[in-house]
Amino acid sequence: MQNLVASNLMTLEQYAAARSAFRARAMAHKRDRKVPIGPHATLYFEDWLTMQYQVQEMLRIEGTSAPEGIADELAVYNPMIPDGTNWKATLMLEYADISERRAALERMIGVEDCVWVQVAGNARVRAIADEDLERTRAGKTSAVHFLRFELTPEMIVAVKAGADVAMGIGHEAYRVSVDAVPRNVLQSLVADLL
Repeated sequence: MQNLVASNLMTLEQYAAARSAFRARAMAHKRDRKVPIGPHATLYFEDWLTMQYQVQEMLRIEGTSAPEGIADELAVYNPMIPDGTNWKATLMLEYADISERRAALERMIGVEDCVWVQVAGNARVRAIADEDLERTRAGKTSAVHFLRFELTPEMIVAVKAGADVAMGIGHEAYRVSVDAVPRNVLQSLVADLL
């Protein structure tokens, strides 16, 4: 997979004009890249388009058009684009009630290291988490973690051949799994693999 470069991005003016249509396209694409893991965790699998949308939105919010600012955003988000042998995902821990969320995040320290994927017939692959920075502080974990799942060549062949993929979290405070990722999501994830 190729990284995003400045020439892949719209100017602020172009994005303002195209934002509604581009956002609709990105949201439709994201629907096929989302796996709920129980009631309070969701894996959002990232790719070139999801990161292009994220960078465009950050530039819009920050009003950034300077080359240095664009380069900074690309440096932050390019590492989330899969490189052909892995899946990259944002783990969101979602609780509507603030006090419930705070208590859950205190109980779930280390949850990011307990997320896994499993291609049928193969061992579980544990996430490599938060390579950019540590997200656990002050006795609680973050509600957002960035994960990478490295797949073996055999797993890649199996996924491309239609093998089922399970996903889950095996933390003592949150133990949930999905036995088979929906086919529409799996079809989208196959595109991330060489």
